[in-house]
Amino acid sequence: MKTKILVVDDEEDLKVLIKQRFRKKIREEEYDFIFAENGRFALEQLETHPDVDLVLSDINMPEMDGLTLLSKLNEQNHLLKSVIVSAYGDMENIRTAMNRGAFDFITKPIDFKDLELTIEKTIAHVAILKKTLQAIKENNILKMYVDENVLNFMGSRDYESTVMVNETIEGTVVFIDVCGFTKISENATADTVVTLINNYFDVMVKEIIDHQGFIDKFIGDAIMAVFKGDYHLDRAIDAALAVRQKINQLPQPEDLKDFKPKVSIGIKSGEMISGNIGSASLRRLDYTVIGDTVNTAARLQDAAKADQIVICETCYEKVKEAFQCKEVGSITMKNKSNPVTIYEVIE
Repeated sequence: MKTKILVVDDEEDLKVLIKQRFRKKIREEEYDFIFAENGRFALEQLETHPDVDLVLSDINMPEMDGLTLLSKLNEQNHLLKSVIVSAYGDMENIRTAMNRGAFDFITKPIDFKDLELTIEKTIAHVAILKKTLQAIKENNILKMYVDENVLNFMGSRDYESTVMVNETIEGTVVFIDVCGFTKISENATADTVVTLINNYFDVMVKEIIDHQGFIDKFIGDAIMAVFKGDYHLDRAIDAALAVRQKINQLPQPEDLKDFKPKVSIGIKSGEMISGNIGSASLRRLDYTVIGDTVNTAARLQDAAKADQIVICETCYEKVKEAFQCKEVGSITMKNKSNPVTIYEVIE
């Protein structure tokens, strides 16, 4: 990556010497030197070239000296680092420059080997600052979407061995779909569609998390959630009932008079494979669950009507004493040789 360096000095000879000394790096496009004869012109150059990484500046110059320039640079860009060039006899000004934030200094007559090493050191420091700033930005963005406990766990020694393990687990999968939303998305504005679905998802996610479930993925206008641990099926049904109640309490959108939010929900409990699944070459891997339990839950949601929570017969036998259910009938599922009896959870 090319490094852009601004040299500020009123001595024309320095411009020639720098071009000669660094001709190889200039030719190989490692360094790109820009020149200014004083501080005022240097500020103009920085407006034209905002991607300058390093300023190499003399102190004593006409119109605007190096110390004044240094003060203005610190006001404008804290990432931009300056190296001061001056004579040994000007140590008082050099100290002032360092106190004003100069990264380093070199003395005249210039030892170009020393200059080269100083430039390399400064560039490396700027690169670290940029990476740190980028990491902070990415971390702040991550914190918007990921729970703090998850972030702490990701930094622990157990993360790779625990989170990345592939295993067969017992759990419950819940598919929740916002009914009729596809039609809305075809007619409403993009802002309206995104705002509405995000609001609905917020309501659903809160109830799922409150019942110790976790969001596996968002699929268009649907959510796939997974519940593990003790009483995972009961907690999944409790979450589904809570989601249905909360969604039904939401007001009708003002600009969509023909739409009232409703959900259809499918739930299936059983074994599933949990692992990091996707394309390594594309660097797109999701830690998710797959298997017949997942597929069946999706099919049950397809069979559910608006306001319905649908489970299969094996789940019904496990929860019939805890929840009021009624038989809906039988449906045919892909890859199932026999029809499947389904039940609706009432309350």
